[in-house]
Amino acid sequence: MTAPRSRNAGETRAELLAAARSRFAADGYERTTLRAVAADVGIDPALVIRYFGNKQELFAAAADFTLDLPDLTGVDPAELAGALLPRFFAVWERDGTFLALLRAAMTSPAAAEKMREVFAAQVTPALTAITPDHPRERAGLLGAFIIGLATTRYVLANPAVAELGHAELTAWAAPVVRDILAGPHPA
Repeated sequence: MTAPRSRNAGETRAELLAAARSRFAADGYERTTLRAVAADVGIDPALVIRYFGNKQELFAAAADFTLDLPDLTGVDPAELAGALLPRFFAVWERDGTFLALLRAAMTSPAAAEKMREVFAAQVTPALTAITPDHPRERAGLLGAFIIGLATTRYVLANPAVAELGHAELTAWAAPVVRDILAGPHPA
């Protein structure tokens, strides 16, 4: 017989979030179950519901991350990719949370909404502050480029992109980022 777990709500919640991030990253949103997450932590599935309500709310909590984008005011347009991409690389490669969200967003409306929330709250304000015109469109197009880059590099693992080092990928992306954010508006 195993010893009962000590009851520490904060620790249990943190363990559940870590287990959920691992499950969502490995199994995707659809195949991850509350029962599997609970089993990974060694608790009753009812506790997952107690802490998070349902799978959608657990996913929203597990998929919460911060990009920590720098202040781009005064950054030379040619240097924007060098200022932005390291922040994205850090999130993409840190713990699988973003990649789980990215994979899940393809099939889950809740995950897609979470992705939109992250871009609306963290990316769009940083980008609209530096664009010469059409900030909404420019931020949206850069978001599409970034999501496409992450999908190609980490989900599809296209060798032509996945095998590039950070510096090389940033160099290739720099003209695209510059043109989207600071180039002339198409007439």
